Formats: sequence, structure tokens, C-alpha cells
Amino acid sequence: MNDRDAEQPPPTPFRYHVELNPAQLKITYSALHSLLNDFGHEESDVIGVIREVLDKLPDEHAIRAIQLDREIAKQLEGRPGADSPSYRDDTPPSAA
Repeated sequence: MNDRDAEQPPPTPFRYHVELNPAQLKITYSALHSLLNDFGHEESDVIGVIREVLDKLPDEHAIRAIQLDREIAKQLEGRPGADSPSYRDDTPPSAA
């Protein structure tokens, strides 16, 4: 092994594939933008990686079109037991 080999990072053996539903995509996009705004100039390598990930996501207009409350409601409807009423205490408070 020579000095030149020691300077180069090892090749990445694999890549990750992540499937996100629309709600997860919107939250991921927002979180990455928040991270981007939090890092300073001294962390340019981290900023570069965040930008690379953001470049792989749909553009801002597509993300804004995702209505988070509707997407979450759709997810909840598809869960088992979603049509059964949730527990709610309708008992009036006692007049003590």
C-alpha cells in the first residue's frame, strides 16, 4: 500500500434504496432543508452531502403539492382497526 492509496476513501460497496410515501417524502425534504440551514461554512462537506440527497428528491413544487394532513389521514384509514371507534370518555365531569 502506498501513500496515494491511503489518501483515497474506500469505494462504497453498495447503495441504499428507500421507499417513502408522500408524507414521509415531505418530512424528509423539510428536515434536510432544516439541516442545510443549520450548518455553517466550516462544514462544507456535510452541506455537499445534504445537497446531493436533496438533488435526488422531487423539486420544491412537487413537495409543496403534497398535503401532509390528507396523506396522514389516508395512512390512518388503511390501518387495521381504523374504522372501529377509538376510546373516548364521554362521561360528564362530576359536579363535586
